Amino acid sequence: MGKWYKKSFAFVTSLVLAGSLFVTTMGAPVSAAPNLANPVVKSILSVEIEEATIFELQHEMKRGTLTSEQLVQFYLDRITKFDDSINSIITIDENVLEEARQLDLERKAGKVRGALHGIPVILKDNYDTYDMPTTAGSLSLAGSIPLDDAYQTKRLRDEGAIILGKANLHEFAFGFQTISSLGGQTLNPYDLTRYPGGSSGGTAAAVAANFVTVGLGTDTGGSIRIPSSFNNLVGIRPTMGLASRDGIIPLALTQDVGGPIARTVEDAAVVLDAIAGYDPADPVTEESIGNVPKTYTHYLKKNGLKKARIGVVRSLFGNDPQVNMVMNQAISDMESLGAEIYEVTIPNLNQILAYPSLSGYEFKFQLNDYLASLGSNAPFKTLTDIIESGLYDPSLRSGLIARDSKVSLENDAEYQRIITERPEVTKESLMSVFTEYDLDVLLYPTSNALPAEIGRSQGSGNANRLSPFSGFPAISVPAGFSDNGLPVGLEMLGKEFDEATLIKLAYSYQEGTKHRKAPELE
Repeated sequence: MGKWYKKSFAFVTSLVLAGSLFVTTMGAPVSAAPNLANPVVKSILSVEIEEATIFELQHEMKRGTLTSEQLVQFYLDRITKFDDSINSIITIDENVLEEARQLDLERKAGKVRGALHGIPVILKDNYDTYDMPTTAGSLSLAGSIPLDDAYQTKRLRDEGAIILGKANLHEFAFGFQTISSLGGQTLNPYDLTRYPGGSSGGTAAAVAANFVTVGLGTDTGGSIRIPSSFNNLVGIRPTMGLASRDGIIPLALTQDVGGPIARTVEDAAVVLDAIAGYDPADPVTEESIGNVPKTYTHYLKKNGLKKARIGVVRSLFGNDPQVNMVMNQAISDMESLGAEIYEVTIPNLNQILAYPSLSGYEFKFQLNDYLASLGSNAPFKTLTDIIESGLYDPSLRSGLIARDSKVSLENDAEYQRIITERPEVTKESLMSVFTEYDLDVLLYPTSNALPAEIGRSQGSGNANRLSPFSGFPAISVPAGFSDNGLPVGLEMLGKEFDEATLIKLAYSYQEGTKHRKAPELE
């Protein structure tokens, strides 16, 4: 059961001493990747490995011009070269090259496990992995290895994915800056003076920087969508109940979901296929039965925006002229791609957005349950123990103490009021707009603020609350850049279990605009 930390990354480059694989497009050399395992003197790939989609990489592996081992080594070399400046990764599995070799042998023998066979994935470090620590970015959980995989982790492995390692996050998923006592401060690869968003900022920065093919994050308030927006990525917050939360360190199970963070809509769709479905260990996923299509990739339609009915929610736009400039262009582009645009008002919006996140109430009890699930090897038994240890980022102290002061959920009248009223008001209000205009989606900026400079306050607006408060799915997609090169994302909110429509519209918009551009790393 191996693990090694980024401090030991020098080990990676010593693994392979000879040869290079020249990645070429249509026979013309475009870049060289040093120190690739199993060096090939000359290999003609039809794509660059950077920015390549899962479909493209699978095509190359199928035709024998790329191996999973080479792909893993390519990413390890990039992590070694660039992550010291971005600081996105907490742990790498030291057996990752051996796992890749094993999957290559399986492919050679004619056994392909699934759509992710041989594809490296990064997990936010609140997903349980039986072979690596799961820490939530906290020194209090350093070295804590769970008894088994999270359900979503296992589903990825069943599909043949390689869990390359674990990414940094805002400790215990508490905020949007992505700073933790174990992982430090992750930086935005598009501007190293700025935040990457959070709390899944490490996953997003790693995927954006091409340290891995695709990743998983979690979202309680906006923690998949905001880092996706800040890193020019696609992030899906699924319908509550579509994908199991079993084995994910909780923040507030009333709102928590896990989902894909990817460079393209098609990659996000492939990952969603892998993780969606019923899990007896998470009872809310019973709702997914009969609501999961055979494959979300069927909805990757270039003309998907034709006659789509989109409701624009202006009251969620905020005051940043750069964000609003990008959003107005996005609306115009959608119209030119065939969409019908309606300016809409959500009833009771101020009341909905005034409700708090329930992490202030639920975290203590659900974290204590998680710690109990670790068995006798749990480093601490309760949140109280963690607070007394001092093994966490000092910025969390007041939030941890406030949450630890909660005595009961059942006897807390305010909590019971919120948990009863909030979903009812939010769902009814949203559905009234969907029904009145016969809409496919609602549209607004993922964040109405740009990535802030490190040390300054990071705003994002509160549009990200509509999805967790209703349980409806949402997708964030790259929409362009500010004048100073910072990514801006647009969010589309769909009806319950209508991820297919989100994917269809997002893919059509992606293909019609091509806003994804890799950061320039040095």
